[in-house]
Amino acid sequence: MTSFDPTADYAPIREGVARVCAEFPGTYWRDLDSRRAYPTEFVNALIREGYLAAMIPEEFGGSGLNLTAAAAILEEIHKNGCNAAACHAQMYTMGTVLRHGSPEQKRRYLPGIAAGTLRLQAFGVTEPTSGTDTLALKTTARRDGDHWVINGQKIWTSRAEHSDLMVLLARTTPRDKAASRTDGLSVFLVDMREHLGHGITIRPIRTMMNHATTEVFFDNLRIPADALVGEEGKGFRYILSGMNSERILIAAECIGDAKWFLKKGADYARERVVFGAPIGRNQGVQFPLARAQAHLMAAEAIVYRAAAMYDSGMNPGVEANTAKMLAADASWEAAEACLQTHGGFGFAEEYDVERKFREARLYQVAPISTNLILCYIAEQVLGLPKSYGEVRG
Repeated sequence: MTSFDPTADYAPIREGVARVCAEFPGTYWRDLDSRRAYPTEFVNALIREGYLAAMIPEEFGGSGLNLTAAAAILEEIHKNGCNAAACHAQMYTMGTVLRHGSPEQKRRYLPGIAAGTLRLQAFGVTEPTSGTDTLALKTTARRDGDHWVINGQKIWTSRAEHSDLMVLLARTTPRDKAASRTDGLSVFLVDMREHLGHGITIRPIRTMMNHATTEVFFDNLRIPADALVGEEGKGFRYILSGMNSERILIAAECIGDAKWFLKKGADYARERVVFGAPIGRNQGVQFPLARAQAHLMAAEAIVYRAAAMYDSGMNPGVEANTAKMLAADASWEAAEACLQTHGGFGFAEEYDVERKFREARLYQVAPISTNLILCYIAEQVLGLPKSYGEVRG
């Protein structure tokens, strides 16, 4: 019989991920949430089983799997009530390193990342004054002999405190001297271990979910010339490619969240008895869950279509962004239905619904807001005038 599951080949991987997740029940995550602590044990377990090295080629100690397999791993983590935000950057930054990194950079860093002795968890792009307007970033990298000197600030750089390496985007050519709006930005692979307190300062930002997010300050940080990834000035193109993989992988997490919410809500609807009958008997309870299920199925299809396109060597910007938007919407709709089904108990920490509810809300905003995706689709697909960016007279 033909399978229409695009991840059917990865069923054993899903089973393995589920076994790891079973070691980390809701009590584990609630404790971390209360202390704003990093899930070190969970991340180490994923490293031990090789899941965070999924996309690293076998020659460097990884599994050599594609983005579809990585998406299945992250989806499964969220489907089982855990959260991959503590480690997912290690997967979506891989695209930038694997596609554009030098052979020496790969030899130097990938074996350690695969073995778990190095962590590549930080992605330094967003800045306080530019937000999602990446071309307006102000962090600079100036060549000085055999080094680059970096000055500036990044914000919403999650996991910087728990990462050894950072993929950093900085301006190497002043904006008014760049050949085009998209030129003049460069990507660097920064080894942060020797520079904390000496060129790099990290400050945590307390948020409504426990994602270990920070702002990072660079003060005359000197890094070697060979930290440059690919060609100088071409970094925006590299980051766009990496952002497509990021969108797809985050979308897969949203699919996992939606599946968790719908199972949690349906189970409760079957078990909760009010007025002598299960509440799931009532269409007022059934219909929101059923509608969310239908939207989940549609979103899941575009997520794995986008992943397949990426794996074929394409840069599916429209599909990746659409996948992220629809999957985020599906997870939020499922979260709403699940919380409403639980009633007052949905707000009790012990049910884990309120924690997952807070986590699911993030993806309406990050890593790119729904409104910007709509603008992008309007311009790229429908041919409508660009509604954001520089105004030209």
